[in-house]
Amino acid sequence: MARETVQDLVAFLAVARERNFTRAAAKLGVSQSSVSHTVRQLEERLGVKLLARTTRSVAPTEAGERLFAKVGPYFDGIEAEVAALSVLQTKPRGTLRITASAHATDKVLWPKLTRFLSEYPDIKVEVMLDNGFTDIVAERFDAGIRLGEHLAKDMISVRLGPEMRMTCVGAPSYFAKYGEPRVPQDLVAHNCINLRLPTYGGLYAWEFEKDGQAPKVRVEGQLTFNGTAQILIAAAEGFGLAYVLEDAAAPYLADGRLRCVLTDWCQPFPGFHLYYPSRRQVSPAFGLLVEALRYRR
Repeated sequence: MARETVQDLVAFLAVARERNFTRAAAKLGVSQSSVSHTVRQLEERLGVKLLARTTRSVAPTEAGERLFAKVGPYFDGIEAEVAALSVLQTKPRGTLRITASAHATDKVLWPKLTRFLSEYPDIKVEVMLDNGFTDIVAERFDAGIRLGEHLAKDMISVRLGPEMRMTCVGAPSYFAKYGEPRVPQDLVAHNCINLRLPTYGGLYAWEFEKDGQAPKVRVEGQLTFNGTAQILIAAAEGFGLAYVLEDAAAPYLADGRLRCVLTDWCQPFPGFHLYYPSRRQVSPAFGLLVEALRYRR
């Protein structure tokens, strides 16, 4: 393959990933006009349009998507192999990028990361807090942390913690005024605090399970938040019932500000897992981080 073709492909892949010529140029350390000219040369040589350009956005065409999907992994592999040469160094080093929810960061990542950073001062870790389902390949993260039941099947996963459980909670003052739900279907008659899902913008349907039954209840109420912390505060002040992770509600349950109901309908499920692409070439620094975070009973 001619050197010019390799350089042109590198420029195209950078723009396709970033969806922006300016950011791609910054990644490559060249000017925006140079990247634009290079991609246009590649399009002329191939005889197809690879990028659809408007004044506000850049996106791959059908041909561009195909080229990106087929060629991108090979260049990623080359980058990973070069990065893996750090195994020859006496000290592992490099920057690792991880996406995780705020709750996962607080509960499973940060407690172990503090010791890891002290042991390996030449390894840098960037954590991006995101409660949605980030495409770690497209966004060029090394790994993500999410609940085990939400992982894609083409990912390698590493368990980071024990099983978890959702719990339906309310303040004693709320139950004194409105009573307790006995089965999930009773929730439709209660004032419930909704969670707005970050990825698609819909409201979370409360999921329960017991004796082979798995109802999903679409609840109603005066309040909707996109964060668990705010939901717990509102529930503790008697503004409605909440459905949250049990460990998130633990401080409120311990001091009596909240009380659980429907406990026999709240079954355990896989806890937090680290996940990364199966084709990813693991660098020494990343391998050390995986082992540091791995759950051990």
